[in-house]
Formats: sequence, structure tokens, C-alpha cells
Amino acid sequence: MKLVRETFEDIQVERPIPSQTKKQGMCLDKGYDYDEVRDLVAEFKFTAHIRARGEEAQAIKKEAGFKARRWVVERTHSWMNRFRRILIRWEKRADTYLAMLHLACGLITWRCTGLLE
Repeated sequence: MKLVRETFEDIQVERPIPSQTKKQGMCLDKGYDYDEVRDLVAEFKFTAHIRARGEEAQAIKKEAGFKARRWVVERTHSWMNRFRRILIRWEKRADTYLAMLHLACGLITWRCTGLLE
């Protein structure tokens, strides 16, 4: 929450200009459920999609069989943690670690496309 402004200012990818018809969403989890963050999201012309605190717990109580929605980043981190070489960094050189990271991402992508089955 404290580094939201710096993160938005340091976005490396050139963004198209948001318009009324082509809005740009910003998905954040409940750790960013603060008015200051919502103001920053609006200042940078994003449409906020922020999970409110306690929203998932209420949905679980109301609906039988409700499963919490995993965010893309959390799911990806979970997949990356299955690679022990990435989880426990054995490589001392950054370029070797980056190569292993790219290999792991490639394997994850390959598995997701169903080509490995």
C-alpha cells in the first residue's frame, strides 16, 4: 500500500490513453482496500477492481461450495514455487537464475496449453 504511487509511476509499458469506451482496469487484492489507494488509482485513470476486506468470508458463509477466487499473480506464484530451483535460489549469478526463471515460465506455459498431455 505504501509503494502504490511509486509502482504506478514506474510502469515500463507504454499505456494507451484511457477513454470512456476503452477503460483500463486495475485489479488489486484486499491488502489495497484503502481510500488513498482508490484515489491514486483514479488519479492514474485506472478503473479500480479492489476486493473489499471481509467480502470473501461473507460469500463463503452465504453460498455453499463457494471457492475463493485466486488472483492470477497468486496462482502464478504457486506454480513457480513447484520448481525447487526457483523456490530455493541455488544459483549465485543473476543471469543463471534468470535463465532458470525463463525455463520455468516456459514449462508452465507449455503445460497450460495442453501440449504436454
